[in-house]
Amino acid sequence: MVNSPIIIQKAKEYDVEQIVNSILLAFSADPVLRWMYPSPQQYLKNFPNFVRAFGGKAFDAETAYYTDGYSGAALWLPPQSKPDNNAIGVFFEQTISQHQQEEVFALFEKMVSYHPDEPHWYLAIFGVEPNQQKKGYGSALMKHTLAIGDRDKKIAYLESSSLKSVRFYEKHGFEVIGKVQVGESPTIFPMVRDR
Repeated sequence: MVNSPIIIQKAKEYDVEQIVNSILLAFSADPVLRWMYPSPQQYLKNFPNFVRAFGGKAFDAETAYYTDGYSGAALWLPPQSKPDNNAIGVFFEQTISQHQQEEVFALFEKMVSYHPDEPHWYLAIFGVEPNQQKKGYGSALMKHTLAIGDRDKKIAYLESSSLKSVRFYEKHGFEVIGKVQVGESPTIFPMVRDR
């Protein structure tokens, strides 16, 4: 644990690049992302733009948060906002190898089918840099942002790409509601947290 209080801040435009870089490090060993972008060059070239395509609306909605020193970040989409699936599809067409595109599109289509029908907070991207994990940054960030959804009496939804992350999210009240897997893809775990 960090000895001093962990400060959570709302992202401003000038924070975006540092937040994207932090998330880049946090997901460097992520099973799903590294399945999509297996070589280091592919990952380093494409993942920053994936963050912007998949979770960028959180910056526009002012629902992107980060810990002091940019050790971790949470990109939440509020109930009235949804990911731009068309832009994500175009991005995948341009960055995923042709032979893998069918599985990637099928995987994301299945993911979308688990999104709750009722208005909800969607945690598009959440990560803490590997060398900063187990210091309390993730829990502080999660508690801070979940308080917003609790105040609004809205459920929260996310997809976890690893069992390690599933255990972390379960500690914060999320429950696994299914498993998503296509072809050779790793398993993704849709999770929901009631209000």
